[in-house]
Amino acid sequence: MAWIEALHIISVICWFAGIFYMPRLFVYHAMSEDQTSKDRFIIMERKLYRGIMTPSAIATVIFGAWLIASAPDFYLSQGWLHAKLSLVALLIAYHISCGWFWARFRDGRNTHSHVFFRYFNEIPVVALIAIVILVVVKPF
Repeated sequence: MAWIEALHIISVICWFAGIFYMPRLFVYHAMSEDQTSKDRFIIMERKLYRGIMTPSAIATVIFGAWLIASAPDFYLSQGWLHAKLSLVALLIAYHISCGWFWARFRDGRNTHSHVFFRYFNEIPVVALIAIVILVVVKPF
């Protein structure tokens, strides 16, 4: 199971790298004024979302489910895991919203400012802090 745990952690790190970077691209995209820059951001966002974020998110869920399936009586009796899984569900919704925002940019329909995306960028930071505390400290 150590290999599965290692692969789960690796996929989480890759997923979070994308989750942290995508809204930063949105900040710069919202600030861009020329079409060349906008087109470049659309390509970068697509590659990040489809090539890194989504495969990493899928791998995170698969390896996490595999870990739970390896000892369901233990894991499913842990309160911290239920809290963590709730936060993971919110992160999945955040991930999907990144895809939605990317589509809005791609279609020329973004209505949010760079300031909005600066705040939007902070949401996964809070989730990451909470998840690490839940997994390491296991407060309940």
